[in-house]
Amino acid sequence: MRVLLIKTSSMGDVIHTLPAVTEAVRQVPGIRFDWVVEEGFAQIPSWHPAVDRVIPVALRRWRRQLWRTVVSGEWVRFRQALRARRYDLVIDAQGLLKSVWIARMARGKRCGLSKESAREPWVSWFYQQPCFVKKGQHAITRVRQLFAACLGYPTVDDEPDYGLRLPAPGQAAKETYLVFLHGTAWTSKLWPESYWIELVAMANREGLAVHLPWGTQEERERARRIVAASERATVLERMDLDGMARVLNGARGVVAVDTGLAHLSAALAIPSVTIYGASSPVLTGARGVVQTNLRADFPCSPCIQEVCVYKGPAEVEPACYASLPPTTVWDHLTRLMG
Repeated sequence: MRVLLIKTSSMGDVIHTLPAVTEAVRQVPGIRFDWVVEEGFAQIPSWHPAVDRVIPVALRRWRRQLWRTVVSGEWVRFRQALRARRYDLVIDAQGLLKSVWIARMARGKRCGLSKESAREPWVSWFYQQPCFVKKGQHAITRVRQLFAACLGYPTVDDEPDYGLRLPAPGQAAKETYLVFLHGTAWTSKLWPESYWIELVAMANREGLAVHLPWGTQEERERARRIVAASERATVLERMDLDGMARVLNGARGVVAVDTGLAHLSAALAIPSVTIYGASSPVLTGARGVVQTNLRADFPCSPCIQEVCVYKGPAEVEPACYASLPPTTVWDHLTRLMG
């Protein structure tokens, strides 16, 4: 059986879909997948052994450069790649306008969320097989239930298996190290810089080095400041997802804020602590066998605001993270690492 899977973004959403693919392989003998995904995350599906072909799409970039996309022929090449095969089933696991638009171009029976289940209910009219999936569940559970309904097997509520063919650890694995994922898009999700410096010191006292990755210039400067105040800490070179996965896969443990790479760490089964203040882990938090999510205890948390709007007295900024000091985070991490 050949299935086209449409789950384009974000990084966390793409990673949350992997357990559904693993379960489908166990339930449907001989099933194989092609996967349409945003170009920035195209390496992730390639790590799963059941995915034969990754079809990158660049909706974010195309919206900004529409004319260039048409003139360059990039759009035509994507459409040709999408229609190169006829599929037994096309599963739209995104349930949005952008994904149903892609699904309609593909050749095969379309399956997706029903109007009661989708974030944009009207997209269900474009599926030949709309499926009801209860809201208010974790994203991993919802995608697994969608796959089960589309492919006709009973749902299973066990620990998610991401099924990754793990990238080999890089050269840094020659030493024992931790990775601290300090960067995230929302300033309200940023754990205080002084806390990172304290946490690095705790790791160093236990003989552990710390690696700090970065994706933007602002994150790079923050990493440099943390390293400058530490004994054994390193700012990593900028790298793609394959490189980052190798670094994470060789780590003894990971501490992260709410960011896509936290989900990757959980998928790789690395002992990980993820810190939540402005956001909540209930529906989209990192999940894994050696994963702990710490939630801030503060009146306005989670606020789901990109910028902290709290104006009262505070020990740190954002104020909610005072309830998650470095000692608490380090205690949870050391228990996970055994």
